[in-house]
Amino acid sequence: MGGVSGLEVCGSSAATASASFPALQSFSASTSLFFSTRIRSQAFAASPELSDNGSKGSLLVTCKAVEVGAPATVTRPWKTADCRLVLEDGSVWRGKGFGATGTQVGEVVFNTSLTGYQEILTDPSYAGQFVLMTQPHIGNTGINLDDEESERCFLGGLLVRSLSNTVSNWRSTEELAAYLKKRNVMGISDIDTRAITKRLREEGSLVGVLTTDDSKSDDEILAMARTWSIVGKDLITDVSCRQPYEWKEKTGTDWEFSSSTIVASGQDPSDHRHDHVSSAQFHVVVYDFGVKQNILRRLSSYGCKLTVVPSSWPAAEVMKLNPDGILFSNGPGDPSAVPYAVESVKALVGKVPVFGICMGHQLLGQALGGTTFKMKFGHHGGNHPVRHLPTGRVEISAQNHNYAVNPATLPDGVQVTHVNLNDGSCAGLMFPAMKAMSIQYHPEASPGPHDADPNFYDFIKMMEHNKNGRHSSTAGANDGDDGFAQHSA
Repeated sequence: MGGVSGLEVCGSSAATASASFPALQSFSASTSLFFSTRIRSQAFAASPELSDNGSKGSLLVTCKAVEVGAPATVTRPWKTADCRLVLEDGSVWRGKGFGATGTQVGEVVFNTSLTGYQEILTDPSYAGQFVLMTQPHIGNTGINLDDEESERCFLGGLLVRSLSNTVSNWRSTEELAAYLKKRNVMGISDIDTRAITKRLREEGSLVGVLTTDDSKSDDEILAMARTWSIVGKDLITDVSCRQPYEWKEKTGTDWEFSSSTIVASGQDPSDHRHDHVSSAQFHVVVYDFGVKQNILRRLSSYGCKLTVVPSSWPAAEVMKLNPDGILFSNGPGDPSAVPYAVESVKALVGKVPVFGICMGHQLLGQALGGTTFKMKFGHHGGNHPVRHLPTGRVEISAQNHNYAVNPATLPDGVQVTHVNLNDGSCAGLMFPAMKAMSIQYHPEASPGPHDADPNFYDFIKMMEHNKNGRHSSTAGANDGDDGFAQHSA
């Protein structure tokens, strides 16, 4: 704001009046202004020289101001909206960017987990997606390297209502915004995540574009969203390892399940399923479709020797490794977009016990002759209830998938072992004749807190039965001598 261009004081100099009235020094105006005012005060009784008309105690001040230039740029102490989320339905959401800058496109899904945003950020299954957290306050526990599920962040963006300005956790080594910037992941805050979640539930998952580029109009950004699709894209190749490797790390002792936890969950503590095994009992080959590290830790904790191979590794080469069992891991995207993976599963089923998790579950369903379909908005969160049908036991599970197996398309002999209690979708399969089992959710996340861990034990028992020449056709029956019977404890 410009200052006064001229000041006249009748009966006195401007300097004298300015000294007497400090407020006049800061007077300013941006438009032409002419006014006069008469100030009377006993303070002027002893200063007749300040009188404009000879009467004591009277001062006439005339101020003149002329129009000056536009106000100078004001720097606000808070951040303003500098990022846009444009959805394919035409809605535009403006907020504050954090993390990386630029322009990204992806499928927007909502996650209902209350905690665990770092595990979500490093879950390869989120490749090609923007994750919207329904929990409004994100970032308050910071970042620590112990909670990583992989070495990278694979999601395209993080959408939150409120980014915490402070971090309060003794394990934290870094703030979320700085972490995302280093990992080249965009974030946006101060948007109405509740309204967007409702929109996704009603309309289904939507493609969105996240941008900090002011040069592009909303219409240009909208065109980008409407010309991109996640359907039919092979997202597995980019998240898989490039060469085989051996995994040895077990679940940390601080996180291992105690006997009290086993008893509290209704399981039998006498089977010692959670004891660490000093030497490897079974060799498991893990197909890396985007495997999470805690899946590997849990298998290692059960005494397995693990060899992890890329998603495109030939089935014949896997069998040369002489595995006792094969794990088909979790991963991102459409199972129909990776026919090579389906062929690998098909070639290996029936030769040794196999266990499919999430993407692996869907690939197994297709390999057995079934079909998969895209869900309206998928399952993403750490609080999905699942019923184990042979026993009626309910598990609280962590899930992250947009596709599901259609059980009506599966051949005779395939049993649906688990169903999601929210919508009745298939959450687990068993094909005893082919020594195959699978689940749709992530058992290593164990949000119950350890409800789903017995699935690993079931796989161990299946390999044990196969190695000892015992047929596993009774798997799932409540016979008291099978892994699935232990699952029901």
